[in-house]
Amino acid sequence: MTGYGKAECTLSDNSKVTVEIRTLNGKSADINFKSNFTPKDKELEIRQYLTQQLHRGTIDFFINQIAGDSAAQKTINKEIFEQYYDQLKNLQEFHKSAGFIGTGEEPVDEAVSGRTHDSSRCTNGQEYPSYTSDSILMSAVMKLPDVLQTKEQVISEADWQQITETIHTATNKLNNYRDTEGKALYADVTKRVGNIIALLEEVKKQDVTRVPAIKERLKAKITEAGIPSDPNRLEQEIVFYVEKLDINEEKVRLAQHCKYFMQTIDGEADASTAGTGKSNTAAVEDFPGKKLGFIIQEMGREINTIGSKANDADIQKFVVRMKDELEKIREQSMNIL
Repeated sequence: MTGYGKAECTLSDNSKVTVEIRTLNGKSADINFKSNFTPKDKELEIRQYLTQQLHRGTIDFFINQIAGDSAAQKTINKEIFEQYYDQLKNLQEFHKSAGFIGTGEEPVDEAVSGRTHDSSRCTNGQEYPSYTSDSILMSAVMKLPDVLQTKEQVISEADWQQITETIHTATNKLNNYRDTEGKALYADVTKRVGNIIALLEEVKKQDVTRVPAIKERLKAKITEAGIPSDPNRLEQEIVFYVEKLDINEEKVRLAQHCKYFMQTIDGEADASTAGTGKSNTAAVEDFPGKKLGFIIQEMGREINTIGSKANDADIQKFVVRMKDELEKIREQSMNIL
């Protein structure tokens, strides 16, 4: 389910668009949409496409535009510029008339301004601001907010079609990434299911000698305790006891679950038609991840029951190993669609 895809294109205004898609495990399609220019009316269209193509998982979608030469053009907002300039000019004139600033060319009244005839210094010896020229004032105004405005960009239908194709390309690359990862997952998961089947065969072998050993052990304990008993009655009670420890049903169900797991992950027909040569296309599943999770739960239930009923040290060892394999399958299955 994890994957990554990236694609780029250049629009008619020479701006560059980059599309990146990243997916992680998830039970449903949870899309995090991050864009600096995509129109809102197109966002829903993109979300629907991603859900259709990627099905489920945590999907991070990034689409970014880097402006080209024509797209990067900026204009001066004359109205805002004039407002800033007039205010600063009036402020400058006010301070000039008050004697707080000067050009350094005319005589300055030291009593009013506190300046000496040296235009650059006050009477206290500190630097005093000089009259600001128009070029410096205009340069300062250009740095104020909203004076420079970026040209509003309108995405044409031709450009949007190109962006759409780029999104499709990134999505296809991500799915190719998933396919490559899926092959590795398939090999690992099926190998571990095979290991569980092999361990189950070892349990079956051990189970052949387990029941007679339990019977002999019970009889030995009763004899050792010197408890008088009716042989027929004793045999009957032992049979009742052994029936509670019987694991034949669990072994059969576990084997069937393993078989069903393999059929499901292979996308084969339903188990009822498997091996009959009849096709059942309705039973084929392209995305069996959730079903595999349910099958794993059933496998775990049977393995746990075998472990609790076996009452045998050797079988317990096989059960622990089966649990270990199943847990690894469970972890890997989270990444299967």
